Amino acid sequence: MAAEQRAGAPAYQRIAATYRDQIRSGELTPGDRLPTEADIAARFGVVRQTVRNGLGVLITDGLIVARRPHGYFVRDREHMVYRPQQKSRPRPATPAMDRFSQQIVDEGRTPSQLIQVSLIQAGPDLAQRLGLDPGDAIVARRRVRLINGEPTNLNDSHFPLDLVKDSEIMSPAYLPRGTDQVLAELGHPQHHAIDEIFVRMPNPEEIHRLSLGPGTPVAVHYDTGYTADGRPVQCAVNVLPGDRHKIVFERHWPTTVTA
Repeated sequence: MAAEQRAGAPAYQRIAATYRDQIRSGELTPGDRLPTEADIAARFGVVRQTVRNGLGVLITDGLIVARRPHGYFVRDREHMVYRPQQKSRPRPATPAMDRFSQQIVDEGRTPSQLIQVSLIQAGPDLAQRLGLDPGDAIVARRRVRLINGEPTNLNDSHFPLDLVKDSEIMSPAYLPRGTDQVLAELGHPQHHAIDEIFVRMPNPEEIHRLSLGPGTPVAVHYDTGYTADGRPVQCAVNVLPGDRHKIVFERHWPTTVTA
């Protein structure tokens, strides 16, 4: 039975089900335009507000986007492959690019980022990871990373103030050497790191910074770097919307010698 004929369902749900089925079956492909609101209203025998409610469900689901005045289109989103293990690998040879930028350029897309630096008070989570007391001043180097002009993820790095004050880390300019190298030059080279990944719903600030639609979960990756003597010197918080990322871990086994 066609989705729009499902008994008992409100009209807006039948509209949503119809086009959801067409998208999932491949009848409608990324970039395709849906029928106009007037055409859908005529097909289902409803008013245009009911059509908007049904299409709003698909927008919330992340399946379509509204591009007024042109209409509704099937969402075309290429996921970013996020590899936590890349942090410990060498930076790209091109000084003008970090690992993120190099990866996106290699994929034929255009990377960009917005950088802000501020002094904030450490909340309980950051204070615990940086070995500080809640409320202590820390430096927050906050980045919104974009692909083709669309916000993709957040990369916010946090540092104890006494380690980085008066350093380049305090400037919102892009650092070709990277903050890890600057920390090393300041006498705090990182020896190892602890990675933690949580999955939750975003908070209001994250929704605003990433232009998230309703119902989009995020993965939050805490990357805390330590010196050889165990002192935490940096905690990066990466916020990855679930509809924009694929997290990939690569592991290698030691060579086994067999008889």
